[in-house]
Amino acid sequence: MPSWMQNAPRFNALINGTCALLLIASLIAIKNKKVTLHRRLNTSAMVLSVVFLLNYVVFHYFSGDTSYGGEFRTAYYIILITHILLAGLSLPFILLAYYRGYIGAIAKHKRLVRFTYPVWLYVCITGVVVYLFLAPYYAF
Repeated sequence: MPSWMQNAPRFNALINGTCALLLIASLIAIKNKKVTLHRRLNTSAMVLSVVFLLNYVVFHYFSGDTSYGGEFRTAYYIILITHILLAGLSLPFILLAYYRGYIGAIAKHKRLVRFTYPVWLYVCITGVVVYLFLAPYYAF
């Protein structure tokens, strides 16, 4: 594995945490009718999510998997499995919600984000939690 990839898990956790904060700020912005700020925050979260996905794929190409070896295996696997399933299942809906907001289909956007927003936020937060579980077990 290239040495620069050793920081990829930490970098991905930072991206996930930042995305969670951006999503929370985005919700606050739209509740305060700051539409431009809301759009910018969501665009930033989307861009960071793309960076995360690219970094994640490259990291796992070079490093493979890391196994959790701690005493909280049940909690870890519940969080990990829900994180993976929701991340995969929610992606098309997140993209659709973003697109609907971008083109101004606000009613459709609102209906969709009632479900996609909490899922996306959960995925971001649990991404950080999974990193915290795994951090002691990385082999570098």
